[in-house]
Formats: sequence, structure tokens, C-alpha cells
Amino acid sequence: MNIPRKKITDILLYLAVAILLFGSGYKVAEWKITKNAITPASFTVFNATSDVKLDEKGNNIDFRLFWDTWQKVEAKYVDKDKIDTQTMYYGAIKGLVAAVGDPYTFFLTPEENQQSKDDLGGKFEGIGAQLGLKNNAIIVIAPLKESPAEAAGLKSGDYITKVDGESTKGWTLVEAVGKIRGPKDTSVKLTVLRTNVELDIPIERRQIKVPSVELSTETQQGKSVAVITLSQFGETTNSEWDKAAQEVKTTWDQGTISGVVIDVRGNPGGYLDSAVYIASEFLEKGKTILTQETTDERDRVYTVGRTGALLDIPLSIIINEGSASASEILSGALRDHKRATLVGKQSFGKGSVQEALDLSGNAGLHVTIAKWILPEGEWINGVGITPDIIVENVVEEGNTITAETDEQLKQAIGALLK
Repeated sequence: MNIPRKKITDILLYLAVAILLFGSGYKVAEWKITKNAITPASFTVFNATSDVKLDEKGNNIDFRLFWDTWQKVEAKYVDKDKIDTQTMYYGAIKGLVAAVGDPYTFFLTPEENQQSKDDLGGKFEGIGAQLGLKNNAIIVIAPLKESPAEAAGLKSGDYITKVDGESTKGWTLVEAVGKIRGPKDTSVKLTVLRTNVELDIPIERRQIKVPSVELSTETQQGKSVAVITLSQFGETTNSEWDKAAQEVKTTWDQGTISGVVIDVRGNPGGYLDSAVYIASEFLEKGKTILTQETTDERDRVYTVGRTGALLDIPLSIIINEGSASASEILSGALRDHKRATLVGKQSFGKGSVQEALDLSGNAGLHVTIAKWILPEGEWINGVGITPDIIVENVVEEGNTITAETDEQLKQAIGALLK
């Protein structure tokens, strides 16, 4: 699958997060703009002289304050070793982008941009956990399957209060990821708040290679069903999906399975086009999957454009509070077309679309370009999707969910066998 440089994404929560660093500004060597003006889309930026007046709306920006602040920080800050002009440079851009107030529009340094691409490619070094922001606190969306984070006992809903003893109060998500990630064979200690109890969890980092599609078979009431687990909608998802879907079709045609369960619990999203591709496996050509709405361009309607291999197979989808974005597009579209029964807990509620842009110097920008609407007209942003069958897994402390204790999976299978 060829992936274009510009990718329309509904970014993973751990990728589509607010970068709220308030940089004080930065200095570009030999950039001298004493009286020159530049004209962006709707206003003018200049170093004003005393006789220049700003309009009431501030559409003309006097940049003298920026340089004045920069120079005074450099001249007066007590610890000169901490004056890093490159960091200040990127910090200023981060602050500029964060000022729009959208947690899914953010600037990425070259290192962060590469990290984002590695994530969608399914490779990175770290502990293997999807993080998010909730009430300005770092929260675990979900540990990745068979990751160091899962093995150590990190759970969805854990609030990370400290990393190696350092408080996370006021941290952005990128700051948290930067502190937690690191080379394989090193370790990090997370302090988490879980149901009002603070726990210290040491985790050893390693290379994380996670397939985005996994296929297994479960048996209930003497009947077998296929279970497809989607961990994200990344670069390799469509090709991995094709292989799994063909295996499911073969067993369905042979009569050895009674249906399929798609598990998107803890799946934070990814490429919008991948969600459309997978939804098309179960819907007839021409069916609407979502509508993308913008303020300055014509709305775009995504419809089924191929003949799916699993048009008639009974289908259940498991969702939870960690199912976001592309997971919600897939689940919501199949629900609206009465093609699937949703089981589990309320989903996260992310209804916007981001475009990932590569900038000069290998930096990046994720910018919200639209909101997406489900086929029946629902915008689930901040609300999420309510499952048809609400089920909560209750697991004793110290245990992990297995097929025997996974009530959500049991209910999803049961819905197929009615």
C-alpha cells in the first residue's frame, strides 16, 4: 500500500494530543527584519516603529515584543546552561499552534514527527502504552497487547502522577511520552493513581513491534467464532486486514464459524481511510460510511467503493472508553447501517479529522481540518458511542483479562449466537 506524504488522518490519541508548551520565543540567527513586513493569509507581522498603529482587532502584529522577550530571557535568566536556542525556537512554534485551543492541532519537532510516523508504522522503543489527556492530567488509554506496560500491570484509566519520581502536573502528552520512552533494556518507574490508591510500577523498555490486526478463534456454546483484534489503523493495517478477512471468509464459507467479533477496545484510531476500507468489508457498494464537514470547503462523503468479502456474516464489535476516532467511525457506521451489534462501554468521543503535514527540517504539523459525521447524522465528539449491550469487565487486582474472564467478549460472542 502506497502511503502519500500528506495523510488525512484521525490521529491516534497518543498522536492527536494537545502540545501545550508555552514557549517564550526563539531567535533565528541572522534573520534581520528591522522594518520589513511579511503578509500571511489575513494579517501583517512586522517590527513596528513608534508611528505605526495597531488596529483594534490586533490583526497587525508588532513583533518587537517577541524579540524583546527573547533578548531579556537570554540576558537575564540565571542559569545560562539552560538557554537552548533550538528548544526556544521550537517552543515558540508550539506555543503559537497551541494558542488556537484545539488539543488535536499541534506542532512536532523533527524527533517527535519521526516518532509519530514510527507509531503508525507499528515500531518504537518504550513501554507500549497509549496515553491521553483528561482534565489536564496524563491518563493511560490502554496498554498495548503483550507489551512491557501490560506485563507490568499498567491499566486503562490509570493516572500517571510521576515518572521516575518527577511530578507530571502540568505536563503535555508529548512531554510525558518523551520522559517515559527510551532505549530498550532501560527502565522507568511510573507512579499511577488507581481508584484513589497510588502505586509504583517499574517497567523495562524494549522494542515494540505490534501488528495492528490479530485473528483468533473462540468457542462458546459449542460454536466457534472468529475474533479480529484491531489495535490501531496504521500504515500496515489494510494489508494485514486483507489477510485476516480472507481467512475469515474461508472458514465462514466452510461453515466452521458462526460469525465474527471485531475488538477495538483501547484502539485510539489512526488513518481515516483505513477505517473506511475495513467498514467497506461489511457494507454494500454506495453505502455512506461518514461525512466530512469543513467550514471553507465542500463536504466530502465517504462511501463504500469496493465489494466486501464479509457482507453477510453476523458481526459484533466490542468498544470501550479507549476506542476513539477511527474505531468510532468503524463502529458507528456499522451500527447505523444495522450491520453490527456493539458491546462494551461508551467510547471515547473524538469526532474530528486531522491532516499530518511534513514541514521544513523534518518537523511536522497535525492540524484539525474537519469534523466527521456518522451516516445517521450524529457527531459523537465529546460524547462517544453508546453500545447496544453495555458490559463492564470486572477483574480482581493482580489479574489480567483472559477469554474466561472477559465478559465483554462473552457477550459479543453471545450476541452472534442468538
